[in-house]
Amino acid sequence: MSSKDFFKARTILAPTIDIVEDSQLDLYGPKLLNSINCSGLPPHKLILKIGVPMMLLRNIDQFSGLCNGTRLQVRKFGNHVIECEVLTGNNVSHIALIPRMNMVPTNETVPVRFQRRQFPIIVSFAMTINKSQGQTLSHVGLCFPKPIFTHDQLYVALSRVKSKRGLKVLLMNHVGISANSIINVVYREVFEKNSILM
Repeated sequence: MSSKDFFKARTILAPTIDIVEDSQLDLYGPKLLNSINCSGLPPHKLILKIGVPMMLLRNIDQFSGLCNGTRLQVRKFGNHVIECEVLTGNNVSHIALIPRMNMVPTNETVPVRFQRRQFPIIVSFAMTINKSQGQTLSHVGLCFPKPIFTHDQLYVALSRVKSKRGLKVLLMNHVGISANSIINVVYREVFEKNSILM
């Protein structure tokens, strides 16, 4: 099996991307800005090689299927672009050139406003459950180190895989020990208030 076919059909899903990434913040200066990793902003330092799977973080060309969440695989590196093959959507196997772009984080928790010039991609061996919507994969690993906090997120995660044989689930309890069940958090009072208003 080629690496393209391998990554095309597999991913790890988690409720938030910080579960599967490391995020260390220094206290002062450029090191702080370079270390900020927030939603929609690629890391300051991208370490890539030919064949690695990536996810697009910006809408570049919706007609060509280059939208936020599209999975790609690196084919070649140019001076100012990365040549990739599309792994998901209607344009599977199409070749795309991904340019560097100026990006400003919109996350309100970032204390300063800054701009980062970087390729709008992130290495994507794993992705959030929300980003996986609309994709069907033959192999999925689910990583749940804590209860699922959004209604229907468990259903969405489980429905990404074609068959039970292609599903692996990692559950952990509150102290990080392997578990055999998980709580699907549902705030029933929300449904009760909505039913009263109707």
